Amino acid sequence: MTALTPASATHTSAHGNGVAGPGGRVFNFSAGPSVLPDEVIRQIQEDVWNYKGSGVGILEHSHRGKVYEACLADAEAAVRKVGTVPAGYKVLFLTGGATGQSHLVPANLVPKGGHADFLVTGYWSEKNFEDGKFYGPMHAAANTADRKHALIPGDDEIRYSSGPAYVHMTSNNTIYGTQWHRTPRVPAGVPLVCDASSDIYSRPIDVSQYGLIYAGAQKNLGTTGATVVIVREDLVERGSKDIPRMQQLRTFAKESSMPNTPPHFAIYTVGLVANWILAQGGLAVLAQRNADKAKVLYDAIDRHSGFYQGHARREDRSLMNVTFRCRTAELDEKFCKEATAAGLDTLKGHRSVGGMRASIYNAFPRAGCVALAQFMDEFARRNG
Repeated sequence: MTALTPASATHTSAHGNGVAGPGGRVFNFSAGPSVLPDEVIRQIQEDVWNYKGSGVGILEHSHRGKVYEACLADAEAAVRKVGTVPAGYKVLFLTGGATGQSHLVPANLVPKGGHADFLVTGYWSEKNFEDGKFYGPMHAAANTADRKHALIPGDDEIRYSSGPAYVHMTSNNTIYGTQWHRTPRVPAGVPLVCDASSDIYSRPIDVSQYGLIYAGAQKNLGTTGATVVIVREDLVERGSKDIPRMQQLRTFAKESSMPNTPPHFAIYTVGLVANWILAQGGLAVLAQRNADKAKVLYDAIDRHSGFYQGHARREDRSLMNVTFRCRTAELDEKFCKEATAAGLDTLKGHRSVGGMRASIYNAFPRAGCVALAQFMDEFARRNG
């Protein structure tokens, strides 16, 4: 895979004021699929036509051929290197997204008559909890719904059950704009399972604290179609054998993620993005960059605290999804309309929360955050 050089500090295809620039590119605040690094997009353009001088485009290569086998191995190696994934863990590439894992995880890890504990902190963890009930009487060890999912519970607020098969958490809540900034304490010997779809590899992570981590790739690790699963080998072997073969994690572990035709373009893209992260300097560099980008927007919200209101409690604010609203729904609608016209795209909040949501994943440029903050200042001045 071609080495990817660090990106420049500015968005190369949009003017500083956010108006669409050459090629019609705008600042894309989409919650997902999200922004890809410019270098990755250019590499994809080249490889779609002729991958590594093979004379065949990446979309056309057989997944059983040596060229693609090397591509898959490179993607796995890059994912391992970025996250310093220790020995004793498998890195798998599956399909079905995080929603699929909300079924595969309990199907594999909850024994007959067993249960799991869930930390319910937002829309997606609510769905995980409800989906889990298909496999047993699941327990909500914490649930922040009564506080509009505006915060992350403290360890003293969590009430675990006796003998759960695992504890499930969602590390970042895209809709409500909250994020775990610590790893929750769990009962000794109980695996921690994490849906990290919207913040995987946005900051350093100690993989050894988790039994299983899964993430849809389309926010921080690539494009749609691939689900990255990092799982302890003992959990793979412990998994149920009383479910269909293609639902068993061991099937994918034994066959190098290829018991059938894999989402090979999506996996290739994960490899490109993981190598791009390494080229930036790794997760510590990205963590600082992401914190700086988020601060630009949160400072704008706090500067106009009488006009804008953030949804998340300050100490639990997400570095990936900045959620806020104006004083009225009418102003929210006006804000989104005028922002779109200014080249600040896809800022409308989720229907369950309303307001605005700026998703600023790894590849999103700081210049876009500055442009949005300037727009926020001007909008508040004109409408305050």
